Amino acid sequence: MSEKQYSARAIAKQIRAALAHQFSVRGDQESFAEIDSNIRSMVEFKGTNLWVLMFAIIIASIGLNVNSTAVIIGAMLISPLMGPIMGIGYGVGINDFELIKSSGKSIGLAVLISLLSATLYFLISPLSEARSELLARTTPTIWDVLIALFGGLAGILATTRKEKANVIPGVAIATALMPPLCTAGYGLASGNLSYFFGAFYLFFINMIFIALATVLFIGYLNPPHKRFVDPAMEERVRNYIVLLVMVTVLPSVYLAYNMVTDIAFNSRARNFIANELTFDNTLITKEKISPDTKVIEVTFVGDEINKEQLASIEKHLKNYKLENAKLVVHQPSDKKIDLVSLKTSLLSDLYSTSQKASETKDKQIQALEQELVQIKAEQPDGQSIARELRTQYPKLRRVALAKTPVWDADGSNSTMSLIAYLVVGEPLPAADQKKIIAWLKVRTKMDTVRLVISRS
Repeated sequence: MSEKQYSARAIAKQIRAALAHQFSVRGDQESFAEIDSNIRSMVEFKGTNLWVLMFAIIIASIGLNVNSTAVIIGAMLISPLMGPIMGIGYGVGINDFELIKSSGKSIGLAVLISLLSATLYFLISPLSEARSELLARTTPTIWDVLIALFGGLAGILATTRKEKANVIPGVAIATALMPPLCTAGYGLASGNLSYFFGAFYLFFINMIFIALATVLFIGYLNPPHKRFVDPAMEERVRNYIVLLVMVTVLPSVYLAYNMVTDIAFNSRARNFIANELTFDNTLITKEKISPDTKVIEVTFVGDEINKEQLASIEKHLKNYKLENAKLVVHQPSDKKIDLVSLKTSLLSDLYSTSQKASETKDKQIQALEQELVQIKAEQPDGQSIARELRTQYPKLRRVALAKTPVWDADGSNSTMSLIAYLVVGEPLPAADQKKIIAWLKVRTKMDTVRLVISRS
């Protein structure tokens, strides 16, 4: 081996050693006995844990009901759901079936209580509309799988450390264990089974992949295991885990594919409308893009677009990768056009535009008013100061005061100064001018005072 090759290998070895040391998770790891004790202590659901769970469920349900993200986050921070899920993963990782059964019973009880509490709340709540925070938990995708997996890895990593960081609450927020159960309760209360199954599937994804992350990390740490008497049984258990993971992932991949496809279609359709359906004397008053049916529907007002021109435009769909899309155009001459709907849409757009303009003007007026109040507050009390000066110097006839920046002639520097404009009947001696400047500095708490004197 040449000296150059030996040197390169030595450097590579040093880099690997440095990286291994830098990314090592063994240095601050708790003992296996403490890790085992910590995880087992989080598994059991009774007494305080059950009450905390019910309170957290009601808080999260209220947050979803009123569309408050802050309230939902607060509920997730106090939720105790992470413990038994990690307990299942840890039990699988060390082949402890008693722990798996105990954790399974706890999570089953927690899910039952959560669904009952959320359903009861939404049954008696006067707010029945499905808000955006609720709807966001009804369509899980592959990204929810990734969030649960990496969140679970962060959670089990923190649990095995000597110094406990604030990771577990963060994992509870990121993986959103509580809101899907509340949304499932809303689905039961409203009789909407699609909401129930979508939300419960999201919770199931989070639960399975947090547990899987725990299994993977515990496998890496390799704590003392309970050994299977029958190796065939151990192999079957591993196969069941793989099968459960696959069954959980596949629907989310399908839903994610559909979502990405819909987003891509919407984006290309909007580009097509913006680039190809813009005319000088014709305006689009309404547009509807339907990814499911691959239909792009627009309504025009103004000069009519002839059929030949529309046919030519329709040929351009392929340039936007919309070959399978159908363009549907409604014009004033089209008997199928809904004039009432069109007028309503125009009035709605007009109202929305005027409302936004009014809100912008209101904000500008409010900002100017606040600025004016601030300027007035910063200005000295000219009336009182004028009276006090007149008492000291009867020769004064008028006084004007203003706090303002005074700039150098080249505009490079400025000094905040008090400008005092004095109108006198007789010349004011230099000594009196100095006294007035000194008095004004104390009276107005200004470092710089400039006199401008005029006779009348």
